[in-house]
Amino acid sequence: MSGILDKERIIAGPGFNRWLVPPAALAIHLCIGMAYGFSVFWLPLSKALGIKEAIKCGPDVGFWGQLFTSTCDWQISTLGWMYTAFFVLLGSSAALWGGWLERAGPRKAGVVSAACWCGGMLISAFGVYQHQFWLMFLGSGVIGGIGLGLGYISPVSTLIKWFPDRRGMATGMAIMGFGGGAMIGSPLAADLMKYFATPTNVGVMQTLVVMALVYFVFMMAGAFGYRVPETGWKPAGWTPPPTQVNNAMITQKHVHVNKVWGIPQFWLIWMVLCMNVSAGIGVIGMASPMLQEVFGGSLIGVAKKFGELDKTQLAAIAGVAAGFTALLSLFNIGGRFFWASLSDKMGRKVTYVVFFVLGVLMYFSVPGSAAAGSIVLFVGAFCVILSMYGGGFSTVPAYLADIFGTQMVGAIHGRLLTAWATAGVLGPVVVNYMREYQLGLGIPREQVYNQTMYILVGMLVVGLICNLLVRPLDNKWFMTDAELAAEKRLAHERAAASEVGSSTGASDTVPAFVVALAWLAVGLPLAWGVYRTLQSVAKFFA
Repeated sequence: MSGILDKERIIAGPGFNRWLVPPAALAIHLCIGMAYGFSVFWLPLSKALGIKEAIKCGPDVGFWGQLFTSTCDWQISTLGWMYTAFFVLLGSSAALWGGWLERAGPRKAGVVSAACWCGGMLISAFGVYQHQFWLMFLGSGVIGGIGLGLGYISPVSTLIKWFPDRRGMATGMAIMGFGGGAMIGSPLAADLMKYFATPTNVGVMQTLVVMALVYFVFMMAGAFGYRVPETGWKPAGWTPPPTQVNNAMITQKHVHVNKVWGIPQFWLIWMVLCMNVSAGIGVIGMASPMLQEVFGGSLIGVAKKFGELDKTQLAAIAGVAAGFTALLSLFNIGGRFFWASLSDKMGRKVTYVVFFVLGVLMYFSVPGSAAAGSIVLFVGAFCVILSMYGGGFSTVPAYLADIFGTQMVGAIHGRLLTAWATAGVLGPVVVNYMREYQLGLGIPREQVYNQTMYILVGMLVVGLICNLLVRPLDNKWFMTDAELAAEKRLAHERAAASEVGSSTGASDTVPAFVVALAWLAVGLPLAWGVYRTLQSVAKFFA
């Protein structure tokens, strides 16, 4: 079995259609992207024993007690720690095993990712059956989190090498899948839980088992669909642009992953990603309550503030806010492809300048649009913000390839994802605690987010300054020819060069209908997810 997974076995021959690689990456990213949608399980799990009403734990049962209790239901705040574990483990595992991935190849990493992510879901299902939260946390939080990290970075280096002419677009397609995973997974999980639910069971365990099996099939298909190009491969008719003033940020040399911790440009880009993600991720978690508290009854045409609404009215505005959240998810996903593709034309540094400058203007406008009661301007600002949040994720791998070269960009990207893990804690803490602090001061609910917006503006200014300081690397950081040759041997690269359509060597031509089927296999679930999301968005516009 190990021979099938070895990197030498997946080097593509002449004539291979590079457009088969993006759907393979999407197959994995659409599955692990369900990490964003895991909150769909929190409410049912908070009533896993009581079914209709939660069996509350006594005051003596704290967080650690809930890890092992089987006599009372878990609190949603306790379950939410799994969400934190996802992104902490994603960043740390990507940093730890990114170098191994470059040498072992994307197929082996994809298989390990599938085993961890889907195996973790099965362990979580057993944890639900036994009502042991520590098993859930170990399964999806820890083991699944490792699968997230390996699955997330598995296609990065491969796609950049297959699409040297369109780096941003290529990584944008794959990372768009991670954002789209929850669009498919959340409604699928809701439908399955409804199907499996009985008067004595909330249906979460069965849902986790079914989703784990389905995801495993898709992820394994994606892993076995990965192919890597020969050393020196390039698209027919394309030549690397010469190093000139207008593209001095794009190097043709390569940095070893072990050196990046000591390179100032790495830490500058680390801060760029951390600030961009911190600002966006904090808003994502509070989008629904923010809209409800700021606009209150005006969301349903009632001239009342949030605190003056009855239960029926609160339920109505919650439905509107759910549509708002769904709308943001569409902009988050669309932004991943749009901004990354645009960065191929604008350049990565300029693209991030746009993110930060436009982001500052958007965040700064939010208190004013809220005070004026303009729902359209308020929602429009956050749609733009979330598109740039997603765009930041999909543009940064190409940014790293430009600055540090392509040889070990997957491993370098893995280390950079520690910025995401940091932002996953920093962003929500700033937004949530500032809200509580403002409420404690007696500030009206519709105004408690104003100060937070200005803090987020400050984060974006820090990110802008760091981005402006990024410069091309000094030659001392790059691998010598001998070091690069040694690394290529360790990475099991075939020392040959070819172009699309080359007649040298064994042909690896794939029929056009196979390419179409591969795109259909990932396109249909994604289209279904978009359709279900649009149904929720319709509630907002209604």
